[in-house]
Amino acid sequence: MTDKKKPTKKTPAPKKGKKNQVPIKKVELKVDLNKFFSKGFIYLILGLLFVPFLFQLFSGGSSEQISISQLVRDIREEKVEKLDVAGQQLRAHYIEDDQVRVARKEEGQQALQVLTASGIDLAEVNLEIENLSFGDMLWELVLNLLPILLMVVFFLFIFRQARGAQNGLMNFGNSKAKVFVKGKQNTSFKSVGGMDEAKAELEEIVDFLKNPKKYQKVGARTPKGVLLIGPAGTGKTLLARAVAGEAKVQFLSIAGSEFMEMLVGVGASRARDLFKTAKKLSPSIIFIDEIDAIGRQRSRGGVGGNDEREQTLNQILVEMDGFTANDNVIVMAATNRGDLLDPALVRPGRFDRRVTVRLPDLEERAHIIKIHAKNKPFTKDLNWDRVAKRTVGFSGADLENMLNEAAIAVARDIRKEIKFTDIEEASLKVKLGRSKKRLHDEYERKLTAYHEAGHAVIAHVSAHADPVHRVSIVSRGMALGYTLTPPEKDKVQVTRSELLQDMTVMFGGRAAEELIFNELTAGASSDIKRATQIARSMVVEYGMSDLGPMNFSPQYDADSYGGIYGKPSEVSDSVQAKVDGEISKLIKNAETESVKLLNKYRKQLDIIALKLLEIETLDADEFTQLMGMKKAKPAILK
Repeated sequence: MTDKKKPTKKTPAPKKGKKNQVPIKKVELKVDLNKFFSKGFIYLILGLLFVPFLFQLFSGGSSEQISISQLVRDIREEKVEKLDVAGQQLRAHYIEDDQVRVARKEEGQQALQVLTASGIDLAEVNLEIENLSFGDMLWELVLNLLPILLMVVFFLFIFRQARGAQNGLMNFGNSKAKVFVKGKQNTSFKSVGGMDEAKAELEEIVDFLKNPKKYQKVGARTPKGVLLIGPAGTGKTLLARAVAGEAKVQFLSIAGSEFMEMLVGVGASRARDLFKTAKKLSPSIIFIDEIDAIGRQRSRGGVGGNDEREQTLNQILVEMDGFTANDNVIVMAATNRGDLLDPALVRPGRFDRRVTVRLPDLEERAHIIKIHAKNKPFTKDLNWDRVAKRTVGFSGADLENMLNEAAIAVARDIRKEIKFTDIEEASLKVKLGRSKKRLHDEYERKLTAYHEAGHAVIAHVSAHADPVHRVSIVSRGMALGYTLTPPEKDKVQVTRSELLQDMTVMFGGRAAEELIFNELTAGASSDIKRATQIARSMVVEYGMSDLGPMNFSPQYDADSYGGIYGKPSEVSDSVQAKVDGEISKLIKNAETESVKLLNKYRKQLDIIALKLLEIETLDADEFTQLMGMKKAKPAILK
């Protein structure tokens, strides 16, 4: 057997006479009109416009038409010094007025024949005759046409500038949304620490965008809108980007304030353009951050102060209603004040889902800290559970800022690892500000020491108060000293006993000043303000007073959709007097209780104050040891 080889294609031989022939590339001349008509081009045009006029000025001015008989008569009178012959034109240069006058001769006649036929003896007349060449005539023609050409170019430039300005004005109503390309978002649910409930709801949105037909088969429609509500810094924007990253769809991000401009109708135009762009990029997500900037409740008492905002809101409502089941576009929005949004905006059919994003709990804080701790050098013995317990009430943004401040401190001190003390200092810096070494005299230091010791002692002996974490007379921010009493665990509810004892702790500093120095200072102003707010809330909102479970805050009328409108209904003067009396009674009781407790634990008060004057700062263990007793606990927890 012989193997048959498949025939191979042979390269065609080059044709004769074309072996050394180089292929000719087509060169296209492209002129960029935008560069051609640059900003400085206008000055060039204006300068060139003066060239013909200057030429005419120095060349004798404008030409005047005269007859042959007039020209002959002027030559006889020797008024003409030069005669230019250009075709049928005889250009006469006059001596007196320095003018150029033009006469036309018959076709076929010579200039000399015309003059001799008129009886002019060229020998007697002082006249210079010159025949102009074709080049001279062409140059003269160009000079005559140059002003017209330059004017045409000038007006073309003006029209282009006007068209550009018009386009800029028309683009004023285009959306300013930032478009993140499909599949290019690096954010995913793994990048979001905690928020398991919120992520569970948003995972369904991701599935809607990935598999819309699965839901359409059973008659389910894609949710049109998802509203993220929660405090600042909890990660609402990060969640929206994570949804787009998981679904791998286009992500259009815009702030609510970017819809508003001085021109009326711009906001509505931008809203139309935004939704139009999103439908073209479908499947996509529109994310409107701080939607309360345009979505606040509309007043029913008349025309509001900003009609432009209301028009923009109406346009967004219309666009969301215009979505069909196959648009596959979801609107996500975030706000810190969900109670201010217009009922027409948050009703089903527009924002079908509300996702509440809360402050992270203990486990979520631990997860968030681990995410932000990447690429940062920490000591091996660092207890992350302790850090998570120490940061009760911190948002995700606070935790990220805290770790960043700790890293900055290590870099500033030229160290290699971040310790727990660095994180502790960074947490204080985030919440209270940077420590300041102010120069105080001994009397002010003693006042501050007893003030902070009063807070700490009452917090330690009050069963329902949070434990003391740190006491210091080192100034931070506007405070001369501070007493930190973070809760041991995350709280969902607050009791009447806790509120009353919190007020007692707040008056501890003022009570210590009065007890030791028989004096009052302005340092207790913030404590009094916070205590008054708690007392007012207890009476007006929580029903925790002798007036009973009644709400005495201003009441508004509400419609069937939950919208609030109209003027608030005010309580009567007699009821308001009772409310003020209850608030005053709660505050007086708290102040009296604080003085009573400090008299009882006067010895511990002096010990803590003197130690603060010595070392300025006490941590929890040192403070407990100086108190000589354990932290008081509620009877139910003993």
